[in-house]
Amino acid sequence: MKRLLYFFLIASFGMVCAQEASNPYDLKVAVTRAGDRFQVIASYEVPINACEAFAFITDYEGAKSLPGIVDSKVLFRSGNKVKVARLLEERILFIPFEVRSEMEYVELPNKALLFEQISGDTKYYKGSWRLLPEKDFTTFKYDAQVEPNSLVPSAVIEFFIKNIVRRQFEAMAELASQRKPSQKTACKL
Repeated sequence: MKRLLYFFLIASFGMVCAQEASNPYDLKVAVTRAGDRFQVIASYEVPINACEAFAFITDYEGAKSLPGIVDSKVLFRSGNKVKVARLLEERILFIPFEVRSEMEYVELPNKALLFEQISGDTKYYKGSWRLLPEKDFTTFKYDAQVEPNSLVPSAVIEFFIKNIVRRQFEAMAELASQRKPSQKTACKL
């Protein structure tokens, strides 16, 4: 069993190195551990304006098209606060894990999106998206802390968080880039 785990970790590391070579969105991901929590900091650039970027990150139900997100429903909206129920599913060592959460988002139009888990399967999840517009693109900056609620050893969780997060941000950048034409008409800057 130990040999199989080592083989899997080495093979996965090779895939991560291969992913680093092609990075059209200047994707940067850092995952660090502080006690039982993980700090996730990421950023990527997409050739859209801040309004289009904000429309993308606040498309809560459209998030179902991202890897790992099985369901995402808006429960209610009041002013700039939105409550969303999410169901995530990932595989760690071929074992499927489901994570349910109820999130509260605070929207700061075209600038930021603050979020915090109100209830769910993780012990703690809180963070933000910041949008930094430039002339020809917008930089998406993500900063969050998460504390999983799992019996899986934290070193294994850390390895998979790094890989899952990278894949999700790559997919987000690609999707945001592809959605540009349909979102442009909704934005008035």
